[in-house]
Amino acid sequence: MVQQTVLERGAHGIGVLLSEEAPHGHQALGGTVLPTNLGLGATFDPQGVQEAEAAVAAELAASGIHIALVSGLDIARDPRWGRCEECFGEDPLMAARMCEAIVTGMQGEHRSKVGHGGVAVVLKHLAAQGEAVGGRNGQSAVLGPHDLHEIHLPPVAAGVRAGALGFMAAYNDIDSVPCCANPWLLKDYLRDQLGFDGIVMADGLAVDRLEDMAGSIPAAGRAALLAGVDVSLWDEGFTRLEEYTDDEQVVAAVDTALRRVLELKAMFGLLPEDGADTAAIAMPSADAIAQATADGREQAKRMAREAITLINDGQSAATLDDIRSVIADAQAGPVIVAGPFADDFGCFLGDYTAPLPADEQSSVYRQLVARLGEDRVLLAAKPSDAPADQWARASTVVFVCGSTSERSYDSEFDDNGAAKAVTEYGATCGEGVDLSDIRLPWRQDDMLGEVAALTTAPIVSVAVCGRAHVLTDVLERSAVTIWAGYAGQYGPQAVADVLVDGADMSGRLPVTLPAYPAAIPVRYNDRQSAAHVYKDAAEPILRGFGYGAGSLAAVTFSEMHADTQSHPGEVLVQVTAHADDHGAAGAVNLFAHVSGGRRIPRLAMLVDSVYMDLNAGERRDIAFHVPCDRLRDVGDGQVQVTCTLDGDSTHTVTATLPGEY
Repeated sequence: MVQQTVLERGAHGIGVLLSEEAPHGHQALGGTVLPTNLGLGATFDPQGVQEAEAAVAAELAASGIHIALVSGLDIARDPRWGRCEECFGEDPLMAARMCEAIVTGMQGEHRSKVGHGGVAVVLKHLAAQGEAVGGRNGQSAVLGPHDLHEIHLPPVAAGVRAGALGFMAAYNDIDSVPCCANPWLLKDYLRDQLGFDGIVMADGLAVDRLEDMAGSIPAAGRAALLAGVDVSLWDEGFTRLEEYTDDEQVVAAVDTALRRVLELKAMFGLLPEDGADTAAIAMPSADAIAQATADGREQAKRMAREAITLINDGQSAATLDDIRSVIADAQAGPVIVAGPFADDFGCFLGDYTAPLPADEQSSVYRQLVARLGEDRVLLAAKPSDAPADQWARASTVVFVCGSTSERSYDSEFDDNGAAKAVTEYGATCGEGVDLSDIRLPWRQDDMLGEVAALTTAPIVSVAVCGRAHVLTDVLERSAVTIWAGYAGQYGPQAVADVLVDGADMSGRLPVTLPAYPAAIPVRYNDRQSAAHVYKDAAEPILRGFGYGAGSLAAVTFSEMHADTQSHPGEVLVQVTAHADDHGAAGAVNLFAHVSGGRRIPRLAMLVDSVYMDLNAGERRDIAFHVPCDRLRDVGDGQVQVTCTLDGDSTHTVTATLPGEY
């Protein structure tokens, strides 16, 4: 209907580019919902993300969509920021690899799928939005050019290398210059230095927000256009550019922007061809949509399972294996599912998600009932919901806690779609929900304390989180703690797979978990350690970036060595992995600490990550390739490369880079 109306009323027979929000799947009625990026980041599996995004792109293309607006450039630098769920984590290398996976999955190699079963990707947000002061959305990012390039721009460069056809300029400013009015960022760096040839889009109403800087709405439109913005989203500023018809700079910039948009339209057959008056628009196919949606659902299931991360096991006498045995024993006492999200589905979905059909909705409670029976599983969202004798008889308690980005129909929204007002039990994460206190909302720590006082049964806590909440009390009171991010529509099934079916957990934390609410921000790649700085919080880190006590915990490593000679321009680090009788899957991460230069080195840098799937008893050599360019900026001297498992540096090799930098 939209295309037909535009073709009939337009003067040139040109079709319209249709875009959809796709930050974690197809954010529309009936669309596939993947884990949010923070959950996908926990997989450390770019190949898996590429396959999942390819399925989402097929669903979009079958629906007649041309452009996917996809989060991926943002780095989670402060857990107070409500949009941390849209980040792949706090590490720039993993974010870069995931952005490359998004583009390749959705557009195909060398853009081969664009207009042929794939979509154009607009990566967002450019740039440094995660660095905003105090975790306040859209506000100033105060950082120097070195950290801008080292932390926030690697995903941008990766997106350009992969062939991304669009970038979205962010709301924030960088050292006072707004991103959508920053000619260095959008022209000098993006186009001249990286060679980007697609479109630059401004975020919703970002152009009009330049009014205070530019002096008027028309001047705001002019500033964004001349800085390199080609497309605005429902801004008035671009509709007022007619006021500058005598401005040669504006006229030339409009021509340039129009050409870029038309080139993109041509890729999708939206321009008339062969003398036709109008473009021939392909109609969406119901069968193709159904097939693509089915494929997308399977990918969502797989990624949900990969995102589940074990961050605590055997805190008390009971281990996860012990608890699984008790759950499997039909003669044992009841399994009580407690906590505010015990019977909640929306908490797993993340921001922007459209309502899903009732038959596709589930919860941890409903999944356990389906597998263990109604007589065995009890629901107690609040401690008072179950009588004292049931708590006394319980064999296991599953406490589902965390946060949610779910919006209700009576939620209020700002003019750009962000949450404007949050009710007492409304969204506690997502755009527009920045928090000053990152402890679990709604006094969940106290609730867990009440549960622990009512029962002697081991407690399994499932933390459904879109940011790095403080989980100190959760770990102390739980025998086992599972971090689930926002695992998407199949998150509840993935949790039940772990508890009932014994599924492995290959996930690793994509962010650092702080131990105290005010000891933030704290990141694994900071330059100075926060340990023993706060006199009231000597150890501010609860769990480090990359921590995961799951399936790879039983893998042993040996024969680690470094080679700086055989591969010019890189350090080659090799190690041998040995799987136990069970086998294992997951990412093995290599970290580096660099000394001997002109800068204070980072405490650690992720320099390579290899995702592996080992059969039972398999022995395999793993090679990490570390480009010297990633290490040179610090200077010459020794490069210490440390392979870490479960957050513990058990294998270390030291190499000296050749030459001076």
